[in-house]
Amino acid sequence: MELSDTQIIERTLGGEPDAFNMLVRRWERQIYGLTLRMLGRDEEARDATQETFLSAYRNLPKFRGEAKFSSWIYRIALNICNTKLRSRSKFAVSLDEQRETTGFELAADLEDLGSGIQREQITRHVRRALQGLPFEMRQVIIMKEYEGLKFSEIAEVLGIPLSTVKTRMYTGLSELRKRLEHLREAM
Repeated sequence: MELSDTQIIERTLGGEPDAFNMLVRRWERQIYGLTLRMLGRDEEARDATQETFLSAYRNLPKFRGEAKFSSWIYRIALNICNTKLRSRSKFAVSLDEQRETTGFELAADLEDLGSGIQREQITRHVRRALQGLPFEMRQVIIMKEYEGLKFSEIAEVLGIPLSTVKTRMYTGLSELRKRLEHLREAM
C-alpha cells in the first residue's frame, strides 16, 4: 500500500528516519523537470532541485495542508528558480549551454518550419524563444504544457486567480508564436 503525501509528512514530523526520502523519490523527477525547463541549464536545475527539497524539509513543520503537497513543493521550486534567474547576468545563455536536451515536445504547427531544418535545431530555437519570455508567462506554459498541470492546479501553486493563469498562458503562447515566426521568416 502506497502512502499518501500527507501520511509521509506525518511520519517525517513524527521523527521517522528516511520518511522524507519517500517524498523526495516521489517528487524529485517532476521538480527537476520543472527547474530544468525554467532555468535551461542542467547543473543549475540540479542545484535548484536540491535547494527545493532542503527548503521543503526545513519548512515542513509550517506546511498546514491547506493546499496539496505538490502545489506547495512546486511553489518552492518556482521561487528558487525565480531567485536564480534574477541573479543571472544579463547576457543571454549561449547556444552551447542550450544543447542539453530538456524534453521539449514540438507543437504540430512547428513541424512545417522547413524540411531542411532538423528537429534538434528547431528544439533549440523553441527553448531559446521560451527562455526569452517573461518569467510569469514561461512558468505557466511550462507547468501546463510540460508538467501537465491543470489550470486550476497552476492557479493554486502560484496563488493567483484562474483567469490570470489563462491570460498568462495565452499571452505567453502568442508571444512565443511571434518569436518563432521570426525564425520562419529567416528561413
